Amino acid sequence: MRKICRKALPKVEAAKLRTEQANANVKLASKTLDVQKEWKRVRQNKPLNVAFGTLLEMAGNRERCMYCGDSQGTDIEHFWPKNTYPKKMFRWSNLLLGCTACGRDHKGTRFPLDAGKKPLLIDPTKDDPWLFLDFDPMTGNFSARYDANRNPAPKGEKTVDVLGLDRRESLAAGHQKSYKHISDLIAEAAASSTADATTLIASLKVMDEYGLLGWCFRGAGINEIPMSSLRSAYPGVWAECVKAFKNT
Repeated sequence: MRKICRKALPKVEAAKLRTEQANANVKLASKTLDVQKEWKRVRQNKPLNVAFGTLLEMAGNRERCMYCGDSQGTDIEHFWPKNTYPKKMFRWSNLLLGCTACGRDHKGTRFPLDAGKKPLLIDPTKDDPWLFLDFDPMTGNFSARYDANRNPAPKGEKTVDVLGLDRRESLAAGHQKSYKHISDLIAEAAASSTADATTLIASLKVMDEYGLLGWCFRGAGINEIPMSSLRSAYPGVWAECVKAFKNT
């Protein structure tokens, strides 16, 4: 899972979505709202088509699902499920790009909240995933990140459970392959007589299919070899990498 920077919608489409939400709220209050029918109607129109296109742009060249980062993002996913929270159905801030496996097979209507009624799932457009997640290079799986007292981050724990980030073999295999390329590049730079930050950063960006550079340069991976080796051998190069991948 990688951190996603949310782009603004064009003003016209943003205004139309706000109008659609207001209309839906009126129907909800009068108990005439059919969520599926309403969504299907609006989904065929320009505002949501533009929203979908913007989500694809936000996801980057590979247009991957914003949850797993593996499968192709196929449609609009509601972070707060629309059937349970119809007042957020057309809110731009609630729309993500998702794949069928994450949106239907894993998440569905599951949406755990804490006692304060705040989401216990990571929203990659608002949260830095690596504050809550850890990565195991040996298995390729994600797990909750632990704090100094060995307590797992609740948001990481629930995200892993709901999305199955610790039990999807094809996803784990992709993580392992990508990390192998990344760690080899970092190790090579750390062991070289001269390391060039620009060259390293460009090469790492090509190899990072799953957002693992976030784990390497600002997550729990910063203390693992070869990241710690690069930081020790070339602190300037390390600092440039941290800066380059601060939003990865």
